Amino acid sequence: MIPVRPAVDAELRVLAADLPLMPELTPEVVAMLRGIPSPPLDTLLGGRDVERREVAVIAEDGAEIPVTVLSPPGAVGAPCVVWIHGGGMIMGDRFANLDIPLEWLDRFGAVVVTVDYRLAPDVTGSALADDCHRALTWAAENAAELGVDPAKIVVAGISAGGGLAAGVALMARDRGGPALAAQVLICPMLDHRDATTSTLQFTGPGVWSREMNAYGWRAVLGGLTGDDVPAYVSPAIAADLSGLPPAYVDAGSAEVFRDEDVAYAGRIWAAGGRADLHVWDGGFHGFDALYPEAALSAEARRTRSEWLGRVLG
Repeated sequence: MIPVRPAVDAELRVLAADLPLMPELTPEVVAMLRGIPSPPLDTLLGGRDVERREVAVIAEDGAEIPVTVLSPPGAVGAPCVVWIHGGGMIMGDRFANLDIPLEWLDRFGAVVVTVDYRLAPDVTGSALADDCHRALTWAAENAAELGVDPAKIVVAGISAGGGLAAGVALMARDRGGPALAAQVLICPMLDHRDATTSTLQFTGPGVWSREMNAYGWRAVLGGLTGDDVPAYVSPAIAADLSGLPPAYVDAGSAEVFRDEDVAYAGRIWAAGGRADLHVWDGGFHGFDALYPEAALSAEARRTRSEWLGRVLG
């Protein structure tokens, strides 16, 4: 018996009334979704006075990883946000969900570094997180040129990108850097085991269902099971969550990732670390990215930004 789903916020329910819901994914559907481009960058920038730079960082296997850098003109000693997009680890690009870190460019004068990590199943295992760590390393190595304060580098992401951001924070700790001021994990995809109450609640059609989640994990794990699954791609299985930068973790009450996100914050606390956890009552997966005009979305975004402002000082 499938557990009853929590109710969705009334305003969000109206806004999402026409949102297409899929029960599962297929290779054909993923190929179609990959073919839908993100909004043009000029549209996302919305007339902001921003300096843009395109670079390619080199992955461990020699592949070129496209990275876009967006900076306030004349940045000096600025915070830096390394942004990791969502898409279930199987779709999306570096311009997806970019309005979220652009708010931090506006508010804090942050330099935004957004990375086009390779997608599963084109690459598998920890390769996706490795690509993101390479972008982080490049940003830290070029901090002076970018006008960035190396003590104020943040890794942030949404959904799959939130999970990869958590993996990158683990990598940075284990590999001796780069140092991170914070990790911002927005409705992160953290646990390949797919065994929580909230995953069971969201079996069947949804914004991101248990079946869609399982498809994404099969794609990225490429047959890896048990002890072979790397914690850098499934951070919930990491044995040790000590020594990590302060974490902001949020999720909706009406989404598949709710319970794994709550558990991750709890394990950070248990290891003596800092985590600010928010579960937004009535929020479904990605609600504040899909419908930023909703009251609940505005509150979630404002709370997240205020926390980041406090951490950055």
